[in-house]
Amino acid sequence: MQIEVYFRDQEWQDFAPVGKRQDWPLAEEMTFLNHGSFGSCPREVLAYQRELRDRLERQPVQFFVRDLEGLWDEARFRLAQFLGASPDGFTFVSNATQGVNTVLRSLSWKPGDALLVTDHEYNACRNALNFIADRTGAVVQVVHLTLPIKQASDVVDQIVEQVTPQTRLLLIDHVTSPTAIVMPLDAIIAAMRQRGVATLVDGAHAPGMIPLDLDALGAEYYTGNCHKWLCAPKGAAFLHVRQDCVDQIRPLSISHGANATRQDRSPFHLEFSWTGTSDPTACLSVPKSIEWMEGQLPGGWSAIMQRNQALARAARRFLQDQLHWQPVVPPEMLGSMAVLQMPDASSAAIPTSPLYADPLQDFLWGEHHVEVPIIPWPAPPKRLVRISAQLYNCPKDYLNLFYALTSALNR
Repeated sequence: MQIEVYFRDQEWQDFAPVGKRQDWPLAEEMTFLNHGSFGSCPREVLAYQRELRDRLERQPVQFFVRDLEGLWDEARFRLAQFLGASPDGFTFVSNATQGVNTVLRSLSWKPGDALLVTDHEYNACRNALNFIADRTGAVVQVVHLTLPIKQASDVVDQIVEQVTPQTRLLLIDHVTSPTAIVMPLDAIIAAMRQRGVATLVDGAHAPGMIPLDLDALGAEYYTGNCHKWLCAPKGAAFLHVRQDCVDQIRPLSISHGANATRQDRSPFHLEFSWTGTSDPTACLSVPKSIEWMEGQLPGGWSAIMQRNQALARAARRFLQDQLHWQPVVPPEMLGSMAVLQMPDASSAAIPTSPLYADPLQDFLWGEHHVEVPIIPWPAPPKRLVRISAQLYNCPKDYLNLFYALTSALNR
């Protein structure tokens, strides 16, 4: 099919950018298709955060000592409500990696305990799991998910097959970072519960990408970022602990709450609401982000999620048809990101960053002002291109990517 035909199709016409590009601080000349890594925070939300920072600096003691607890609770309650979570075991953390580390470092492990994880897990959190195993004698069991995945039940079956009597915990992405797969979490958690295995969900990408009801989901531990698809300022994330597990979890930084004698607040919240002096304004801005985003489409968050998911699917299909690169999952296992398998790299790249290694990504940015992650996966020279779809994205962005990739790979 000719490229022009794609962009005359009514499906593409429905994907005009929502609102104004100026609502976001992204550079005008940039094609930004990497919202999944860091995203961009709307200008109005950043302005709200600046107001909070100004308030903090005008009278720091008033803000930290007298005002912060109420502001913290208000923001926490709003986010918990949005995510279908009981506020009792719900708290802010700085990022999902910190949330994963908090749970792993709080629990007790003994030699021989098996910690289950898939080979699609985010590298930082996999490193945390390896750290625990090295320190305690626990064993990391890796489930190698066969690609391409034809249906969601295949993932469940492959994970369940690796459970043994020694398996204590499953660490799993809700939406995998390197491969953009929306995991069938309901079925996975139910299967783990039947086998007496706790589940720690790395939900870094899920809030704002897919509907969440954390209490109904029932995972023992769930952590997620607010700076990605919720578009909050960087440094805002949450940890949700199921009520029967709350007493086991303590923050990474033990601070004043450890010996607090107050009776009006649970030990969990006494500890997590103050772990030392830091800038809390990113977390306090989360309700503003939820509100601002919700107002961008008549259908609110449901319409936003559906729109971004449909755009990611359409963009993947366009690139697949034009470049003849293969997907790794069926469309129903996609959220607002998608990957395609690229031709192998000519050689294994030497990483210049803890996040990306393929020089093609730098070339696309330097020569074409296209920012998109090129992911060495499962290992060099194999690699994937991962696209994102957010409200500021439109069909032209994926056309720009197509031309940039064609230019780069034909040079």
